[in-house]
Amino acid sequence: MNYIIRNISVVNEGTTTVQDVYIQDGRIAKMAPQLNVSGQYTEINGEGKHLLPGVIDDQVHFREPGLTHKATIYTEARAAVAGGTTSFMEMPNTQPAALTQELLEDKYQIAAQHSLANYSFFMGVANDNVEEVLRTNAKKDQICGVKIFMGSSTGNMLVDNYITLEQIFSGSELLIATHCEDEKIIKANLEKYKQEVGAENLTVEYHPIIRNEEACFESSLTAIQFAKKFNSRLHILHISTERELQLFSNMLPLEEKRITAEVCVHHLHFSAEDYGSRGNLIKCNPAIKAVHNKHALWKGLLDDRLDIIATDHAPHTWEEKHQPYLQAPSGVPLVQHSLLLMLEHVSLGNITLEKVVEKMCHAPAVCFQIKDRGYLREGYFADCVIVDLQQATTVDKQNIYYKCGWSPFEEHTFPAAVTHTFVSGHLAYENGQFNESARGQRLLFNR
Repeated sequence: MNYIIRNISVVNEGTTTVQDVYIQDGRIAKMAPQLNVSGQYTEINGEGKHLLPGVIDDQVHFREPGLTHKATIYTEARAAVAGGTTSFMEMPNTQPAALTQELLEDKYQIAAQHSLANYSFFMGVANDNVEEVLRTNAKKDQICGVKIFMGSSTGNMLVDNYITLEQIFSGSELLIATHCEDEKIIKANLEKYKQEVGAENLTVEYHPIIRNEEACFESSLTAIQFAKKFNSRLHILHISTERELQLFSNMLPLEEKRITAEVCVHHLHFSAEDYGSRGNLIKCNPAIKAVHNKHALWKGLLDDRLDIIATDHAPHTWEEKHQPYLQAPSGVPLVQHSLLLMLEHVSLGNITLEKVVEKMCHAPAVCFQIKDRGYLREGYFADCVIVDLQQATTVDKQNIYYKCGWSPFEEHTFPAAVTHTFVSGHLAYENGQFNESARGQRLLFNR
């Protein structure tokens, strides 16, 4: 089906202008102040609303295969689309982990059948699968990157062997994404506080002290040293500390950077002060830390030392999150509300709408060299979102689409609404209703 969106404020490449947008055969065919086209199309009145490129989330955990009691690619991609996220890149720590080419391709097959959003999946790195990882070089135009957990993870995915790290950083032709927390520092801190207060008395308030600033900084520094040694393409995920910001630069345009960084919405929004009210619901790795880190992250985002805004969407069941601190898993479901959260910060004056689009849409496309997405441009895929900045959205059980059924924003009212989401030209979501007659597409890369 083809569409014309009339008289809408198009937010794209640093400007906002009122235009008509014609979507034909899955792509943006024409954009102009006034359009006259022939043929069949559906018209949408965009007056008073804004059209944004679809959000590209470069870090999610959709839990399939193996952890489908928490989430599935179907449920979480659907939630993503409802929140204006049209493309995602999913992490390899499923069960089994995506540590072989065959297991990685299995996830693509699941997404091809079930994902309402566009998709890509990271190849996982372990201490003993270097040859498998480097086979990914032959498919670098089809896979978003390789993922290294340089901190604790599930199963066999903690990579702490420097020989392995050197082989990956020297041999990978793909972007290397890293989770950076130093495992030795974390273990030492945990033992210290177990001795001091007793394991049974540890609560989530200890989380940012155990997984502290030093653990993040030392691991990020190590990753950067490897990347500089081999001129690797490094992307460090979910920066959470003020101290780490000194490791990143804004001296080059994003297209020329070899080392880039991401910040997640929960580290921009919450601080350690929120553990008292939200408890384990906001327990995540890296930890949400003292408030001065949040303020520094905002500064680093706005001055372009931090390149991308993402979620690290990581759902767990309500029952799992309500176990005692040491047993409760880390991770927060966020992908449905990330754009709405950033639109709230627009209304608060913390960031401009154009900057939100830059960091959530344009920058992921540039950083990962995604083909024909991330911008509202003639000839590009019509991944786009209509938002109403005058219509509020209250989060409740009835409109949470995650399989886990809960959100840290429950009962919160955002001062905006996502009304329409187009995925590759397919109107997948409209005013609370889904059209699942088409699936998202596999992302391709200009490499």
